[in-house]
Amino acid sequence: MTKFVIDPFGAEPRFDWERYRKVVAIFTRMLDNVVEIAGLPLPQQQREIEAKRRHGMGFLGLGSTLTMLKIPYGSKQSLVFTDEVSRHLAIEGWKQALELSQEKGMAPVLEQEHTITPKMLRERPQLAKDGYEVGDQVPGRILHARYSQYMAQVAELEPELVAQLAEHGARFTHHSSIAPTGTISLSMGNNASNGIEPSFSHRYFRNIIQSGKKTKEQVEVVSFELAAYRHFIAADAVDSDLPDYFVTADAISPEQHVAVQAAAQHWVDSAISKTVNVPTEFPL
Repeated sequence: MTKFVIDPFGAEPRFDWERYRKVVAIFTRMLDNVVEIAGLPLPQQQREIEAKRRHGMGFLGLGSTLTMLKIPYGSKQSLVFTDEVSRHLAIEGWKQALELSQEKGMAPVLEQEHTITPKMLRERPQLAKDGYEVGDQVPGRILHARYSQYMAQVAELEPELVAQLAEHGARFTHHSSIAPTGTISLSMGNNASNGIEPSFSHRYFRNIIQSGKKTKEQVEVVSFELAAYRHFIAADAVDSDLPDYFVTADAISPEQHVAVQAAAQHWVDSAISKTVNVPTEFPL
């Protein structure tokens, strides 16, 4: 997400929401295409993904992005941003789900008729209020759009979108998930913070063996945000020179860690990988 920060560390850094939404739209279409070429090892797995066409779009670099926006991770302002960035991802994703459904057809499981069970009536009382009884047949697209607690949240902001999803169906049943992205963040993200996490350290040293040498060499490793700070603000900056909004995982309370996840989870319809750092003597 760091690529969407305009004027990082400046007087008024901001996030490019328009460009972000465009990328989410393109990314959603790409992930939908992956279903046909997923190459899952078991036939049962392939049938499952083809029936639901679910995928899990997420992001990496939340911690680095917040720092570049001069927002401390775990602060109230960071919760507002996390909610907003997750909300835009969700809403744009479901807009694409509708467009793709009209272009290519809805997920097969949403075309099927599903039988109302006693458990469904217990867990979704609104079904009974709407006149459904045990044994009734209901299209999957109706159950998904009108009786999913998650889609009810989407409907609060985009009622017409969800109404259209109930009528035409969605291309997929699930859209979002935030993975750990540890290796990706290091190898392809220039050591940006992974997934939803803050950076665990902004500057440290690694002992590595260079090609053609037999002895280890100590190499400085810096976080993406520190590298950016050196580029834009102070070329020789070290830990002691950094502003207060440069926070690390061990300086954030468990409550703050959970609050950030909760802000994102409101809009993420699958799992979020989250690490909560606590000291060794943390009371149980």
